[in-house]
Amino acid sequence: MGMKINAEYAEESAQQIVDAAAARWSGTSLHAEVRHHKSGMKLPYVFINCPKNHWRAVAKWLRFEMGADHCSMITGTHWPEGPDEKKWEVVAHLMRMNVINPPERGGWTEQVIRDPAILQDDDVPMEFEISISIPDTRNPSVQSVQEVWMGADWNEKETWDLVGIEFDGHEGMRRVLQPHDTPVGFHPLQKEHKIRYHDAEIMYDDTQGFGRKPADDGKVK
Repeated sequence: MGMKINAEYAEESAQQIVDAAAARWSGTSLHAEVRHHKSGMKLPYVFINCPKNHWRAVAKWLRFEMGADHCSMITGTHWPEGPDEKKWEVVAHLMRMNVINPPERGGWTEQVIRDPAILQDDDVPMEFEISISIPDTRNPSVQSVQEVWMGADWNEKETWDLVGIEFDGHEGMRRVLQPHDTPVGFHPLQKEHKIRYHDAEIMYDDTQGFGRKPADDGKVK
């Protein structure tokens, strides 16, 4: 039995998804392409540049029509040095796992083993990377996909907590890594935020303190 996905079948499957995206989202600025991992078997994956106002609709399309049944990560980045249309970015990593739940027999679950070497078309497991650009703003936000994938719940909370990107429609948003009494507006992975030294407020553009240091460096704080 072959234990590896057939590279040719994987390439065809990825291209089918890209073609389907071009047809389904032709009236938008969504762009999809096949990319390849630089290590290992260099298998293909689908990269999608998604307009932020279409993210929830695209997510549902990926989940229910393209079979992306697992959200492994959602993260965000602050790019103050980037172009105006991409000062912030949200990236989602999805998987089409294609795990089959077999029928039960006599109270025991029968094991179903599928040979990955013969999987074709939409049976091929596939990775998706979704990039969502957010223009220059003091209040970055995208639509929540908490209702689409269970795995999005924690990831969206973590991204808001650390980066400060809001997820519209997320229920139960709260701090998960920072203390619950962290000041409103403080998100440590933003490139600019206020750090208070006694009664002074200083704009500090290096969150880790390895670059420009504040004027009162070395004084008791």
